[in-house]
Amino acid sequence: MKAALERRIPAGAVPIWELEFHAWDAASGRHVVLGEEMERLTSSEQEKAMQTNAEIIVSVCHELHFAAVTAPGGYWYAGPGELAYNVLPGDLRFRQFELLKAMAGDDLMLIRGSGGVIAADYGETFCEALFFEPEKVDQMAEEALAAGLENARRYRDLGADAVFTASDIADNSGPFFNPEQMQRFVLPYALKWAAGVRALGLYAIMHSDGQLTPLLDALAETGMDALQAIDATAGMDFSLARQIVGSRLCLCGNVDCGLLLLGTPDQVYEATVSLLKAQKPFGAFALGASNAVQKEVPMENYRAMIAAWKDEGQYSGEGNETTNQ
Repeated sequence: MKAALERRIPAGAVPIWELEFHAWDAASGRHVVLGEEMERLTSSEQEKAMQTNAEIIVSVCHELHFAAVTAPGGYWYAGPGELAYNVLPGDLRFRQFELLKAMAGDDLMLIRGSGGVIAADYGETFCEALFFEPEKVDQMAEEALAAGLENARRYRDLGADAVFTASDIADNSGPFFNPEQMQRFVLPYALKWAAGVRALGLYAIMHSDGQLTPLLDALAETGMDALQAIDATAGMDFSLARQIVGSRLCLCGNVDCGLLLLGTPDQVYEATVSLLKAQKPFGAFALGASNAVQKEVPMENYRAMIAAWKDEGQYSGEGNETTNQ
């Protein structure tokens, strides 16, 4: 994974990394405790649950040949009236990270969301501020940057290798911010965030959904190491994205989440093989879903992606059975 983030060809295989993997239970046959379920436990029960979480996560990562894993405890919510998922209350997200790092050792790169760059907000208040009170958005961007760099520092101290800012700046129709807003509220802060993260000795990754093609060249100039999603659902073409960014960014993802959820194993296998054949020669590439792997994804579909990686994702030898940090 480190080689891919440094835009080199790895020694063994294309690394596998998921921005969010919510299928721990389905993959392991055991139960990862997160969200409101964790909140209801006593302190001693929480500690025991987090120990078990770490055991399950590391075991699944090894079985599925992940080179890196995003530690749970982030922002993901299932929806109104449903249990929050992948969220850990208060400082438990830091404790879970510690336990996961202790169990993973050096075999698995640990990645965590830090924040750092503002994202699109379709609420009326934010949209009005963009045009009528831009100084408020300036303040939001400054605060997001400061909080993101502090989070990155804290996770670095706990043993993180990389952090990402989950900053959706586009939707399926294209960029949310106009060019002037990108130049004022997003790109300068992406550059500062990437520089600050790299100064901490970490790799800097940005995630955004949506049709980012018009923004790829500018994002590649920010100094960040990688971009995750290359959103197939929004019509992004991975080969065109590679043509635009060249070796300036490691591109992560792009096995269509819709296909993983609703397709057949054969369809997932063929799509993954095609992606690997096209992108493996560039080196600066990490295989994964085009967004989060939902817990509803059939494991036979996800394992079909892994089977395709075993057949087509190797740089040397056959059937590399190890993670590839």
